[in-house]
Amino acid sequence: MPRTITIDPDITLANTLPGWFYSAHDMHERCRERIFARSWQYIGDLEDVRTPGDVRPCTLLEGCLDEPLVLTRDEADHLHCLSNVCTHRANLVVQQPGKATMLRCGYHGRRFGLDGRFRSMPEFDRVRGFPSAKDDLARLSLHAWGNWLFTAIDPALPFEAWISPVEQRVGRLPLHEFRHQPSMSRDYLVKCNWALYCENYLEGFHIPFVHDALAGTLDYAKYETELHPWGNLQIGIAKGGEECFDADEITESEASAGSAVAAYYFWLWPNLMLNFYPWGLSVNIVKPLGVDRTRVCFRSYVWRPERLGRGAGADLDRVEREDEAIVESVQRGAASRLYDRGRYAPDREQGVHQFHRMLAEAVGDGR
Repeated sequence: MPRTITIDPDITLANTLPGWFYSAHDMHERCRERIFARSWQYIGDLEDVRTPGDVRPCTLLEGCLDEPLVLTRDEADHLHCLSNVCTHRANLVVQQPGKATMLRCGYHGRRFGLDGRFRSMPEFDRVRGFPSAKDDLARLSLHAWGNWLFTAIDPALPFEAWISPVEQRVGRLPLHEFRHQPSMSRDYLVKCNWALYCENYLEGFHIPFVHDALAGTLDYAKYETELHPWGNLQIGIAKGGEECFDADEITESEASAGSAVAAYYFWLWPNLMLNFYPWGLSVNIVKPLGVDRTRVCFRSYVWRPERLGRGAGADLDRVEREDEAIVESVQRGAASRLYDRGRYAPDREQGVHQFHRMLAEAVGDGR
């Protein structure tokens, strides 16, 4: 009998996800097909395909979807995101990043334009009804926002609706000036379900208990959460004298109220975190590897290097390691035969409640 999950829309009455969810292989499979295969995902930077003729193979959500793709920029300077699977016998077409005038499969010589259209194929003169549209490489939607590229196999919503809350809040920042900083970027392997990692991110409730250094920079009493249709925003307010955005970098209402915004923490369904600090941006991509294994990819983009090392974004590695310890502990606890479900703190766990409702709607109906 398929298991179902329901989350009461009233946070004051609702129970959290059941503990068994985090170790349920059937739920992991549902998440992969119903959520991740239908969601917008980060796929690369504009710098990866900067000039006409650039081609770059990539894998969509490695370890989860494992979809082979290739980014190209054609001679007309148009960007494309294409399937990297040859339409003849499924060989991977592009093996290495580089420059090209067309794509050629190394198995039997089938050729494609940089826009994915079929060009030629040896020994196919006698094939009837050939070529057809099926012989082109499949094309995926591709959207650039700032310096970042996003794609989806079968998106459940328009990209513009997904990114809109971020654009409205931080679109005034010079995002094209943010530069990738490899020395501040790394991957973390975490022994927990991907949903537990997201839950932990979605509330500031644990900050005073888990993150001593971070708690010293933020005014916990003024910590806020805003809910949006496909994500949410947590706003960290700096304590007196701590690093914060300038008045012209925050909203007019925040500036009028004298808010000292230390950080904007955006979560976008289902697995993307965009953390804006006065020095720039930290992007966290949560990649499910298994029911109890998660890879978190941190990519840092520096805007103002002179503001590094101060405030809420000063020591992200320490905060990450503290988060890892707590979510790995929760993963073990959620598997207890003596644990069922918890309740929500209405003023602190709105983001977690929203996330659980979205999860339940996507995978919890038993179909």
